[in-house]
Amino acid sequence: MTNEFLAFAPVSTAPAADPARALLDEMMARVGVDGLAAALGDAGLLAQVDQHAAAVRDALRDAGRAVDAEGLAVYAKSILAAAVRMGRPVPEAGHAYVSGTAWLAAEWHLMRLVAVCMIAESAGLL
Repeated sequence: MTNEFLAFAPVSTAPAADPARALLDEMMARVGVDGLAAALGDAGLLAQVDQHAAAVRDALRDAGRAVDAEGLAVYAKSILAAAVRMGRPVPEAGHAYVSGTAWLAAEWHLMRLVAVCMIAESAGLL
């Protein structure tokens, strides 16, 4: 006994992976979760992240890009590439700073990536 309808069923109904959102998810895992958690517990750090987020939005606008998943992913890729060129790697997931004090002293590129994550999260892109 067979079911003729099974022969025509799609192999997968999952949507195709979105590379931009996948990159944003990776950045959230690598620096966003820890950076944003620390910022929520430290008003000074949150203010710094907000300033970086404003700069990210300005940079995207000046480049003629939308503040959407694709625009944020392209911006994050440029920050990652610059970090690699400077020999300043981005921590792997679970290895970022956890204290607000450490984040206050974090390098510029890490703060920018946390800001990208904050924008993505607040826009419902993650």
